[in-house]
Amino acid sequence: MSLFRKKPVAAFEADMKKSGLNRVLTRWALTSLGIGAIIGGGIFTLTGIAAHDYAGRVGGKAMLWFITASLASLLIGMVLVNWLQPGSMLQGATADEAGLKDLAAKTQEFSLAKFVEHIIPKSVFEAMATNEILQLVVFSIFFGVATAAIGERAKPIIKALDIVSEIVLKIVGYVMNFAPIGVFGTIAAVVAKSGPSIFKFYGYYYLYFLIGIAMLWVLLYGVGLLILKNRMSDLLKRISNPLLIAFSTTSSEAVFPKLTTELENFGCKDKIVSFILPLGYSFNLDGSMMYMTFASLTIAQIFHIDMPIGTQLTMLLVLMLTSKGVAGVPRASLVVVLATCSMFKIPEAGVALILPIDHFCDMFRTATNVLGNALATSVVSKWEGELSQPVDTV
Repeated sequence: MSLFRKKPVAAFEADMKKSGLNRVLTRWALTSLGIGAIIGGGIFTLTGIAAHDYAGRVGGKAMLWFITASLASLLIGMVLVNWLQPGSMLQGATADEAGLKDLAAKTQEFSLAKFVEHIIPKSVFEAMATNEILQLVVFSIFFGVATAAIGERAKPIIKALDIVSEIVLKIVGYVMNFAPIGVFGTIAAVVAKSGPSIFKFYGYYYLYFLIGIAMLWVLLYGVGLLILKNRMSDLLKRISNPLLIAFSTTSSEAVFPKLTTELENFGCKDKIVSFILPLGYSFNLDGSMMYMTFASLTIAQIFHIDMPIGTQLTMLLVLMLTSKGVAGVPRASLVVVLATCSMFKIPEAGVALILPIDHFCDMFRTATNVLGNALATSVVSKWEGELSQPVDTV
C-alpha cells in the first residue's frame, strides 16, 4: 500500500521546460559533470581505504558506523515525507490522466529486480552515456580495489584521477555560478502558472526539513551519550566553533583542519583521526543523506507520482551507493537527487523547484555532516580503546 496520495500529474514540468537555460545548466552541470566527480572521487577514496594499514579492523568498525548512520538518516527522510506530505503543498495541477499513467508506469519499472540488473555494468562507456550512476559506482569500487592491489605502480593513475576530480569540481563550480539565472526563469514560470503557492511550499518544505534535522541531531546525540557517556557534552563544546563555521560557509572542507585539532585535543589519537575523518567526509554524510530521500520523494509528490513503499526502500538502497564518493562536489546532494530522479523516472525538472531554497538547507546539512563525522571518529576511538583524556579543558 502506498503512502503517496494519488492525484493528477502536475503541469509544472511543462512550465519548467520553457526555461531552456535552466534545463541545460541543471542537467549538464549536475548530471554529466557529476559522473566524472563520482567516478574520480569514488576510485580515489576507495584506493586510499584499501591501501591504508587500518583498512581491516578500524576500517571495518568505521564502515559499520557509517552504514548504520546512513541508513538511519535515509529512513528519517523517507518517514518524514510520507508523514508530512510536503509535496502536497503545491496545488493548482491540471488533470492529465495520460501523463499520470505514463509516469506511474515508468516509476514502477525500477523494482528490486531492476536494481540488481542495474548494478553490473555491461560497459563503463555505455553506463556513462546512459547516465547509469549505480553501475559507475560499482565500476569505481572494483577499479579502486584493483588499483590499490597493484601497489606502487598505480600511483600515477591515482594522482591523475585526483587531478581529474579537481578539474571536474572546478567546472561544476563555474557552471553553478550561472544556475540562479535559470532558476529565476523557472520560478517565474511556476509563479505565473500557479500563483504565490510556491512560496507557501517553500515555507513548509523548509520547516519539515528542519524537523528532520532536529530528529537526526537527537538520534546522534542519544547514541553519542550512550557510548561516550558524560564526555558527549565535552565533544559538543569542542566542536561548536567548527559547527558554526560549517553552518555559515556551507563547507565541511573549510573546517577540516580545525576539526582535526579539536578531536585530537578531545583525546582521539592522531592516527585514528587521520584515517576516520577523511573517510567520513566521503562515506558519512548524515545530514546530506537525510536530505536526499526527503528531496527525492518530495519531488515525486509534487508530480503526484505514486511510489509504493517497496519502491521507496529500493530508492534507499540506491542512495546508499550513489551518495558515496561525491565529497567536495558543489551541492553534492543535488547531484545525487538529480541522478536518483533520473533512475526512477521522476521528472528531473523538479530539482529546479528546490534550488532557490537549497542554500538554506545546505547550511544545516553541512553542520550535521560535521557533527556526524566528529561523533564517528570519537566513537571508533572509544571502541578501539584509543580515547584518552582531553589535552586541555574547555
